[in-house]
Amino acid sequence: MRVLMVTPEASPFAQTGGLGEVLAALPRELARLGVEVDVVMPLYRRVREGSHPLTHAGFSVELYLNAKKVVAPVWALESGDRLRYLFLECDDYYDREFLYGTPESDYEDNSERFVFLARAAIEMAIKGDLRYDVFHSHDWQTALIPVYLRTLYAGEKLLETAATALTIHNLGYQGIFWHYDMPLVGVGWDLFTPNYMEFYGKLNFLKSGIVFADKVNTVSPGYRNEILTPEFGFGLEGVLQQKGPHLTGILNGVDYQTWNPALDSYIAAQYSPEDIGPKVRCKEDLQRICGLPVRPSVPLIAMVTRLSSQKGIDLVEHVLKSRLNDDIQFVLLGSGETRFQEAFEKIREEFPHKTGIFISFDIELAHKIFAGSDILLVPSRYEPCGLNQLYGLKYGAVPVVRNTGGLTDTVEDYDPAHDSGTGFKFVEPDPAALDHAMARALNLYRDDRRAWQRLMVRAMEKDFSWKRSAQAYLKLYEEATSGRRGDSRRT
Repeated sequence: MRVLMVTPEASPFAQTGGLGEVLAALPRELARLGVEVDVVMPLYRRVREGSHPLTHAGFSVELYLNAKKVVAPVWALESGDRLRYLFLECDDYYDREFLYGTPESDYEDNSERFVFLARAAIEMAIKGDLRYDVFHSHDWQTALIPVYLRTLYAGEKLLETAATALTIHNLGYQGIFWHYDMPLVGVGWDLFTPNYMEFYGKLNFLKSGIVFADKVNTVSPGYRNEILTPEFGFGLEGVLQQKGPHLTGILNGVDYQTWNPALDSYIAAQYSPEDIGPKVRCKEDLQRICGLPVRPSVPLIAMVTRLSSQKGIDLVEHVLKSRLNDDIQFVLLGSGETRFQEAFEKIREEFPHKTGIFISFDIELAHKIFAGSDILLVPSRYEPCGLNQLYGLKYGAVPVVRNTGGLTDTVEDYDPAHDSGTGFKFVEPDPAALDHAMARALNLYRDDRRAWQRLMVRAMEKDFSWKRSAQAYLKLYEEATSGRRGDSRRT
């Protein structure tokens, strides 16, 4: 089977969040299963600055958008057997400091930038004579591919049996633009209806892809069920309900070659479920980095997160000051909304000997935080999958999470009666519920260290590797291609 994944980002080339990590690990695991995988993405400035050994693929893509001719040379990077990354070079669209917009706002031409990505990916397949069994789109930026394959490119012999899959990594981001972008998209106005591409008078890229894709999936079973409801559906719950059995949830995995305390070169000492003792050295190292008193016994609570309301940052802000009057330490690594950045900087000023606040993102420091912390907060209002709680489990940083989406699927609530569970959950998205869950964790940490260590070991022994998830994607592809072949025979 041959698959083309189209994505707006992939690690280590250019990344803003979990999507980039998925597009590093999932293609590699699929290749191990025998799938031939090409991953295509823009040649951003960050890719150039990374000095990756790219070679010209031998052809370019040509398109007319907004009455102008756009030429995009295609560059390639072989990444092992059966896996290749392809990059579309178009400096007018992608030679920018940021991927999607400045910290203040999205780029005004994002509609045009990602119309080009979707169409150019298809043109690349034609120009390079590359026959794919599945076109796999990721998020709104590439969601027009299923639309194009069934409309503009419906008569293309190379593409007629190709199936389409669309993965929704976060339904909160849909690619909504004014309706006057329909001519830019290039399909007829007859598709600008509530049954297809129109969304409350606007053009919705993600909705369009959901309607036209053969298969749609989210990144956890729990989130798949939540987005069928008005609370989490962001206005698309009805469209998603219509997909029926063609909407599934496949849990994201973890690359345990990168995120594994037994192998991690970033941390002060390696450790494992069989020998958790060296973790204390990682805690001491983190305390020194943060300028905190080096105290092995004090509970160290951490967050590695985007500072946004979705992540429940406002809940933490409400409970943290009172908790810091207790004997704890708190470390945060993240950036995002200005109001939250300023709030945590004030907390740092008020509690300089109890907090380490880093308004940035630093991958090495992230590893050190997971290894050095005792408790990891993930209080998201909604969470499609979440990776940080999976890292926390592996590193023995016991997660305190809200019972939503992928957090529901991956963290088991601690049960003292049966000495079971891998973390602490709360249900209601309010400060009191978060504070109660934190109190449960802190009380166990202080009152019963043996039970705490058993909890840590259970968490570290959980297996959320990509192998199981990749097999689920392979099954999704097989179902999609089988259905597409059936459609072709009927038409």
